[in-house]
Amino acid sequence: MSRIELLTVEGLPEISPGDDLAAMITAAAEQPIDAGDLLVIAHKIVSKAEGSTVELADIEPSPRAIEIAERQQRDPRQVEVILQQSASIIRDSGDLLVCRTHHGLICANAGVDASNSGAEGRLVLLPRDPDASARALRAALPGHPAVLITDSFGRAWRLGQVDVAIGLAGLTPLEDWRGRKDSEGRPLSATLIAVADQAAAAADLARTKDGSCPAVVVRGLDRLISVDDGPGAQALLRPPSEDRFL
Repeated sequence: MSRIELLTVEGLPEISPGDDLAAMITAAAEQPIDAGDLLVIAHKIVSKAEGSTVELADIEPSPRAIEIAERQQRDPRQVEVILQQSASIIRDSGDLLVCRTHHGLICANAGVDASNSGAEGRLVLLPRDPDASARALRAALPGHPAVLITDSFGRAWRLGQVDVAIGLAGLTPLEDWRGRKDSEGRPLSATLIAVADQAAAAADLARTKDGSCPAVVVRGLDRLISVDDGPGAQALLRPPSEDRFL
């Protein structure tokens, strides 16, 4: 019988630029975080520690941002930040911008968010290099557990949001069953399981959006933990040439 545990890390304070996240999470954890554990962290505390935030008061919107903001009835300064964080705009419809970020992620508003930002008029951006952030945190944590950085994404054709992996170190991002056989001996040809996204979504079940618990320890994924950092969450991105819907 297999078992997976979700252990929340409570009591972290508001994060500021330059804070030592590894030391703060280690101090707040009720139990030591072991080498075989996976530490799942909401990207906002990583972004805040790295200074990946902007103040709306410092933003001068471009003509394009003003035009989109008028049509979508939004703050043009926020739209300008979204444009700056986007490599391209995939959809501009209603009150939504679906963007491809400079990381290659496709998400609403390029991941730019005002919720839980720590101050009125402040926007939180995605980390500049989420995989590098995950690797740095793993190296700094005692025991060097695997680290997964998450963000909430919507999904085409389905309602609701789920947390997904945007940064990763030390966990297999994809479990490839192609070429194996199912329980009845039939060959599998297309089964590629996004285990990093599954772990991100599972960890999110242990916390609430109005709570203050940005870190969760996941236990029981030993078979997916690696000594090396691995390819990171970039391995989960579908190449544009294989995208059948955009």
